[in-house]
Amino acid sequence: MQTRSIPFLHPASLLSTWFGAGLVKIAPGTWGSLAALPFAWVISYYTGYLGLIIGSLLAYLVGIWASGAYSKAIGREDPGQVVIDEVAGQWLALAFVPLDPVFYLISFALFRFFDIVKVFPANWIDRNVEGGLGIMSDDMIAGAYALIVFYLLDLFLI
Repeated sequence: MQTRSIPFLHPASLLSTWFGAGLVKIAPGTWGSLAALPFAWVISYYTGYLGLIIGSLLAYLVGIWASGAYSKAIGREDPGQVVIDEVAGQWLALAFVPLDPVFYLISFALFRFFDIVKVFPANWIDRNVEGGLGIMSDDMIAGAYALIVFYLLDLFLI
């Protein structure tokens, strides 16, 4: 069986793996989410929550193309090294989170939980929607769930 590949410096590869973060062999999704945090901090610091929402949506749209092209090039549906979906979802989860390391950690943990558990409709999308749209969409739902839960925690506990 021949292994298919795509050059690392190809734009679809760079973006899909979030500049190589997804190439870490153990827990690439977690590494992708971690790699999203400093970018989120800078975007939020300079542009506020609106900039982070726009950034998340742009990452989602670019990610549909990049992750679809990458997965097609290597011949695997939703390969683990594609982490731009974690970036887009994590940025959405952080959209209204104050610039505080503890709150970022809480949001990070919530996003990872919802990304792994895949609460409906994310689980349905993960099983039924192919290509870049499927790769990206379940993580955006996880990001939205994390955002809602953080908001509720902030409202009632923090």
